[in-house]
Formats: sequence, C-alpha cells, structure tokens
Amino acid sequence: MLFLKKVLELISASIFFYPMVASIAWIVGGTYYRWFYTGRIKQFKRMAKEDEPMISILIPAHNEELVIEDTINYMFTELDYHNFEVLVCDDGSTDTTPLILQRLMVKYPRLRCVRITANKGKAHAFNIGASFAKGEFILSNDADIMPERDALWKYMNYFIGEKHQNTGAVTVNMTVQNRTLLIEKSQTVEFSSISGLIKRTQIAVLGAIYAYSGANTMYRKDALYDVGMFRQDRATEDISIAWDQQFQGWQAVYTPDIIAYMNVPTSVNELYKQRKRWAKGGTESWITNFLRITRHPLRYFSKVVLLFDQTLSILWAFYFIIGTITMLIKFILDILTENYYYLNVNLDRFFIFYSFVCVVGVLQLLASLILENHESRLKYIFFSPLYLLWYWIVAPITVITSFPSAVIELIKGESTGTWVSPERTKMRK
Repeated sequence: MLFLKKVLELISASIFFYPMVASIAWIVGGTYYRWFYTGRIKQFKRMAKEDEPMISILIPAHNEELVIEDTINYMFTELDYHNFEVLVCDDGSTDTTPLILQRLMVKYPRLRCVRITANKGKAHAFNIGASFAKGEFILSNDADIMPERDALWKYMNYFIGEKHQNTGAVTVNMTVQNRTLLIEKSQTVEFSSISGLIKRTQIAVLGAIYAYSGANTMYRKDALYDVGMFRQDRATEDISIAWDQQFQGWQAVYTPDIIAYMNVPTSVNELYKQRKRWAKGGTESWITNFLRITRHPLRYFSKVVLLFDQTLSILWAFYFIIGTITMLIKFILDILTENYYYLNVNLDRFFIFYSFVCVVGVLQLLASLILENHESRLKYIFFSPLYLLWYWIVAPITVITSFPSAVIELIKGESTGTWVSPERTKMRK
C-alpha cells in the first residue's frame, strides 16, 4: 500500500512539473542543436540550372479566393529556381477559386489544376494531386504560404547526394507573415518558442521529430508511395505522415535555416478551432502509435521518448484543468465558510506555481528567439504574456474537448480529414 502511494505521488509530481522540466529540456536541446549538432547544413550549395531536380509544388486548396492568386504569382515571379511546376488540387471550392485558377493557367504554362468536385479533405486532395505530379520531389504548400525565394534549392541540399538518399521529408521554419494584431504577434512568438525549439531538440537529440509542418514540407515522392501516401481519416495529416515515414525507416529532417511565411488566424475563435483540430490530430496519432511503439520499445527508442513526452502532455492537460476547477471550488468554499487562513494559503500556492511557470516560459521564449538569430523576431518577446496566457490555459482545454471525439471516432472508424474553409484575410504586401 505504501509502495502504491509512493508510485502515485511520483506520477503526480511528474505530471505537475512536466511543463517546467520540458521547457528546460527544450532550451538545452535547442542550444545543443545550435552549437553541436552535426546534421545541420550551415553552408548551402547552389546547383547549376541544368542539375536542378524536378519539383512539383502541390497546393491543396478549398475556398482560397483571397490568397491563392498572390501565392501563385509569387511562385512564378519570385522563386529562385527553374525546374518546377505548380499543381493546385481544388478540393470542391464553392467560391471563385476555380475561376481564378482558370485565368492563371492561361498566364502561367507551368500551372496545372486538378478539380475534385466533392470536398474530402486536404490529405485526399494531396494524394490525388501527387498522382499527377511530374516531379520526383513534392513540396506540400498551403494556399497562403510563401517560402523564401531560395527555399527550393536549399531544400535540395538535404536530398541530393549519397548520404541523403534516405531522407524522406524536410520540414522548415515557419514564421508569421501577418503581424499587425496582438493575437498575430503572440503567434509569432509561439512558432519560435514551441515549434522551432521543440523540433530542434527532437532532431538533434533523438534524430526524429513528432510532426512535419503541413503548411510547407518537401517530400521525396518515393517515400510517400512507400508508406501508402497520407492517411485521409486524420484531422492532421502532417503528424500521421511523419510517424508513418519514420516507422518505415525514412529519415525526417527539420531545418530552421529555410523559412516559409504563413498567415495565422486573426481571431480567438479561428485560433481555437485550429488548435482543437491540432489537438485532435495529436490524440489520433497517440492512439495509433501507442501499441506499435510499446510492442518494440528497444527498436523504436527515440519514438518511445516522443510518445512519453506526448503522454505526459495529454495527462498534464487533464491535470491542469481538473486541478484549476478544484482550486476554484476550494476558493469559493473558503470564502463562503469564511476560512480565510486556507484561502490565503491556497492563493499563495496558486500564485507561486503560476509565477514559476511564467518565469520558465519567458526564459524558453527568450532562448528560442535568440536561437532563431533573427533580430526582427526578438522584439516580440514583449508579447510573451499574451502568448503564455493562451498556451498555458487554452491549449489544455483543446486537448480535453477534442480527446473524447478523437477516441470515439477512431474506435468507430468514423474519423475524417474533411476540412472547413479557413477564415482568410488578404495577404499584406
């Protein structure tokens, strides 16, 4: 009985301190990547025009009339690469997207479009489009994404050459293009501190990553075919394909030195819906991968660490919400019963805990922004309180609210990747 109590206390402490320990681990891992990781390409080599491999830039699109034209114009007028095509897979758009694409195909001979009459989701659109792709490499590019001008030939540095023949996919450093509103500025900080820092740690320490960026990732076509393409019954196709490829032995690569610019949600409602979808996809991946990892833990040691981290993250979400509700109930009861001594004690514990979390969070943000080595981003450290408020409170809510549906739909076989039109804003020049 005493042993069981000690085990429960250890588990409880592990969950309680998980965010703080994880933040410290990410800071250390990100620093290791910056200074010691040998897999990073520091000097990209430009290839001759005649040696450029064929790349198919595949854009799955559903109701993208506000952004699709700007993106396609950018591809054909700004990208510093020659041997590529743009293939748009129009997934049942009901706005003017098809008309825009028809007009642009006259303007750009290397633009091709595939029309899918029924909306069946991004993964389905990508799988259909990939069968028409001419390139041996396929760049998954969302309709609002603009990779930096030299992104394509930099990508090829991670694929070409004997030592890179096992590279299945390369995912890059996503940064926010729309930075006017406070909610947009806070996401600029988040993509540096969470996505960038975590992926640096995962690839440098474990040699594996939890997820690609679905918005902009280059795939070797053979590696896509090898795993049966994207799972069409998942909320987040970028997480499932990353695990499937790595289980099959393909090497995943994250590089912060290739940058792609994205438009992020501009309202709390749209941001919440996005994160709830991400959380659901994470839960689906956790359920799918749990058994095949735990059956062969030694063979998949790096994935055991990724699974353990995700497990603690999910448990902490429940721990945080249940603990917060319990504490609020105690506050109310202490006030009603005039038990001010315990009220003060609980308030002290509450503020000490959140103060410590905030300090660690700010240190993580500061470290990540410094490691990004982009002075233009460092100023966004001032918006970290808004980011911390969002991430530490709303993120656990999305995990809890999406968890039941993810489990039930997987059990019933009713999971779907069908998407709803995003709430876009016109790209800012």
